[in-house]
This record gives sequence, structure tokens and C-alpha cells, in this order.
Amino acid sequence: MATQKTEILFGFHSVYEALRAEKRQFEVVLISSKRSSGRTDKVIGLAEKKGVKIQYTDPRELDKLTEFAPHQGVVARASFFPTKKASNILPILRTRETPYFILIIESIEDPHNLGALIRTALCADVDYIMIPKDRSCPPSSTVSRSSAGAMEHADIFMITNTSSLLRNLKEYGAWVSGLDADGATGLYESDLTGNIALVIGGEHKGIRPGVKKECDFVVSIPISGKINSLNASVAGGIAMYEAKRQRIALTLKGK
Repeated sequence: MATQKTEILFGFHSVYEALRAEKRQFEVVLISSKRSSGRTDKVIGLAEKKGVKIQYTDPRELDKLTEFAPHQGVVARASFFPTKKASNILPILRTRETPYFILIIESIEDPHNLGALIRTALCADVDYIMIPKDRSCPPSSTVSRSSAGAMEHADIFMITNTSSLLRNLKEYGAWVSGLDADGATGLYESDLTGNIALVIGGEHKGIRPGVKKECDFVVSIPISGKINSLNASVAGGIAMYEAKRQRIALTLKGK
């Protein structure tokens, strides 16, 4: 069983990307004794290269360790994912010479949504990812698997007080944009260039009123048809890629 200082990572992508990222300390990598996938050999080869202990284990033991989650015959016991304090971001922003893009994931409770948002953020050139310490899903092993291991490469900052953080970010030159179904401005009419902090609301209640009050503007995604809402991770993905599109277009225009 995992100790208080370790957690169980499972699935090829989570374990492989965690080994690549080198953010965690590995106690052991557990491989199913009935492995049949060539991808498993990639994990074994990388673990050997990193000097991580490898142990071949009965798949039934892996089922117990992961509480019967789909582990694909690859499990690891490793330190918890390292996060940073939100206050640590302010000195970083002070010294930046290029516009930054911050994603603030507000009160997302489903680890699959959180994993999808983190994966999209890394693909959409988000510089920093921020998550509240309370009332939100933490960056767990399930989130890592849901992100296909992308979480292992992310810089994640944990927020104590989101409203206070947004005020600080604005003092450092950020424009804070909230994404909400009731937003007054359409996403495609908004300016998401420059120093931007994009706030994605939770699955059930969206952005909390106190947090929404601190947003400089709140945008909405135009929706047509018989369904009037989007999954939180899908909506976040659309907004992040619109921001990326605008930022690329501005760069090309400058050339």
C-alpha cells in the first residue's frame, strides 16, 4: 500500500510521462507479469535509464492497488505531484518580458474535466495553471491519467483566495476574463491578447459571484440548437484555443 508520502500512478501515459518529466520521486514501477503491450517496454526502458526500481507483479495485485482502475499493466508508487503556491507567481510575472496567458480553473470537481483542461492548456500555450486549494479537485493520479500524462509536465499553482489573487494579478498588468454562459461579451468579439488570466467556472455553478466580481469582463460562447450548455472542459478548450488563435494572429500581424 502507498504511504502518506506517496501515491499510486497508473496507466501507461501517466507513468511514462511522469518518468519523462522528472518532477516526482519514484519508489518503484510495477509491471504486470502478463504484459503484452510493446508500450510497456518503453516504460521499462525509461525506468531503467532513470535508475528506478522495476518489479513484475501479478495483475490481480495491480487491480487491488488501483482499486480496479484501468491500469494497462503499468503502475508506479511515486511522490505526490509537486505544486507551487499561487503567491510564487507574482515575482515570475514581474520579470517576464513577453505577454503571459494564465488559466485559472475555478471549482472543477470532476478529475476527468480537470485532466482534460490541463491537457488542452499545455497544447494551447497556456503559461501557468492555477487551481484553488479548496472546493476543487486536486491534481491527483486520476487527473494525471485523464490528462494522458500531460499533467506531469505542467506548472500548477495552488490558490488560497481566488478573489485576492485576481486583484494581485490585475496590479501586475493582467486582464482577467471569466468564461460564463451569462457573459455579456461573445467570446469571438473579446480581446484575449496581451497579459490574460482566463477563469473557467465549475461544472455546476460556474464562476462564484465573488470571483466573477473581480473579472474585468465575462465572455460567453455562442450556442445554437436545442442544447444550451457545454461541458466545462469543452468550453474551456474552445476559449483557450480562441485565445491562442488571437495571439498567433497578432504575432503574424506584427511581422
